[in-house]
Amino acid sequence: MKMTQNRIPGASPFRGSFLAALAVFVLAAAMPALAQDLAQDATRMEELEARTAAIMEELAALRAELELAKKETASVEIETLRTEVAQIAEIAQRAETSTLARDNPISVTHLAGYAAAGYSTTKDGTGSFDVANFNPIFHFQYADRILWESELEIDVGDNGETEVGLEYSTIDIFLNDNFAFVAGKFISPIGQFRQNIHPSWINKAPSAPPGFGHDAAAPAAEVGFQLRGGALVSETSKITYSAYVGNGPVLAVEDGELHGIESGGFTGDADDEKVVGGRFSLLPIPKLEFGLSAAFGDVAIVENDGMEVEDDAARSYDVFGADAAYQWNNFDLRAEYVHQKIGNQALSILPEGGTWKTWYAQGAYKFAQAKWEGVLRYTDYHSPHPEQSQEQVLVGLNYLLTANAVIKLAYEYNDGLNGELTNKDRIMFQIAYGY
Repeated sequence: MKMTQNRIPGASPFRGSFLAALAVFVLAAAMPALAQDLAQDATRMEELEARTAAIMEELAALRAELELAKKETASVEIETLRTEVAQIAEIAQRAETSTLARDNPISVTHLAGYAAAGYSTTKDGTGSFDVANFNPIFHFQYADRILWESELEIDVGDNGETEVGLEYSTIDIFLNDNFAFVAGKFISPIGQFRQNIHPSWINKAPSAPPGFGHDAAAPAAEVGFQLRGGALVSETSKITYSAYVGNGPVLAVEDGELHGIESGGFTGDADDEKVVGGRFSLLPIPKLEFGLSAAFGDVAIVENDGMEVEDDAARSYDVFGADAAYQWNNFDLRAEYVHQKIGNQALSILPEGGTWKTWYAQGAYKFAQAKWEGVLRYTDYHSPHPEQSQEQVLVGLNYLLTANAVIKLAYEYNDGLNGELTNKDRIMFQIAYGY
């Protein structure tokens, strides 16, 4: 059987060979360029791999540094936190210590005091703002055994000068529940007014009763030793007591007369004789008190018309006082009598002695929810000098801003020697504050 070769119609053997040869030629011509491109791609891959490796190394290094930094930062933060915790613990310890100290203090410091400002005018006279004072009081107590207390008296004088005085300064030693030993300058325990009522924010009137000022009937202060205290007699009654020994007052002569008994408290003792005295009181029921006071000793003249006097003969000195006080509901009632007597001394530069005596009775009543208070006081004061003697009736009205701040308005009806200030009625206005 004769085989027939199949051919594509229209194709010739020569054309096929030509196309194959042309393909081989094109491939041969393209091979160098393709080889060059492949070589370049291989180089780029190597460079890329190298860069990638370098980046990975840098990343690993950064990670290591970051981990180290985290550890170091954590260490610093932990140390800082520990420091802060230690500081907080120390603060807490101090707070606890302070709390314990307040609950059971070893020593306590306290500042108190009072101040007043006021205006007064006499009938047919000229008024002035005549009161501007400040009395700081200092306390320092160690445990329950020792107390130091002191009061300064700071006033503005008539000419604008500042006057500073030491009202009292004592060291108190508590011997037991019933006795305290007091040493230094202390307010006289004679009577009630001087030792308990004279501060402006406590006194219900803007003035002291005549005879209870300086150099008058009531002793003001003493320098020496004092033993004082109190004790229960029953569940509702008690007694108080004080006894003292001190240098005593001094005398001054002006224009041939005893000027007065200067009892402001002195560290000198011209006559080298001490004064002994004290006070005893009974409180049969709460808020009712009866007291008796007395003192005796010797005094001497130390000044004559501004000139110092030495070695003047000593003379007798006697003090007696009685007082009573009662508080009931909104009523406050009190009365007091006191006198100081100087004996005659023939050997003195001024032989004649004298007696200064005074008494007062006072009533006060609070009303309108205890915001207002009416005051009525009567005083009769006698001095060896007629120009000093005075009879006085005081009518007052107080407004209590707080328990320790008061506004006072009062009118004094005064009866004294004609032409003297003790015979002129007076209107007074005062603001007092205790703290």
